[in-house]
Amino acid sequence: MRLLYKLWLDYRGRAFGDGPARLLDGVERTGSLRKAAQDLGMSYNKAWRILHAAEQRLGFPLLDRSIGGITGGGSRLTPEGEDLLRRYRALAEEVSEVLEAAFVRHFGDWKDPVSGDTGPTSDLDKAPPETPSEV
Repeated sequence: MRLLYKLWLDYRGRAFGDGPARLLDGVERTGSLRKAAQDLGMSYNKAWRILHAAEQRLGFPLLDRSIGGITGGGSRLTPEGEDLLRRYRALAEEVSEVLEAAFVRHFGDWKDPVSGDTGPTSDLDKAPPETPSEV
């Protein structure tokens, strides 16, 4: 048995979660929303829509975008985007630690009535996103 969960921030609706965070991580790494989307196996258009929806709900831009030209353009996180991502990652890490401890406390002695196995079979896992479009 293992514990799965999803974490997101709700502000005027589902505003920010693992999907947008993964996109922002990719932009930080590559300097490009297009490359970040490609790395996650999604179209640029879908990635743009995900971040645009998050920006609309949050009320501030997550990316500074520059268009084409000789240098090819690119994107970088705004100070607000960097702050949000940093806080979200810290929260996610703390939530994971707290949930792991609670899970072990409540299910550490669990005996599976079918197989007879005892205890959790693995560490706490964050529920895998169905698609990177999850907010």
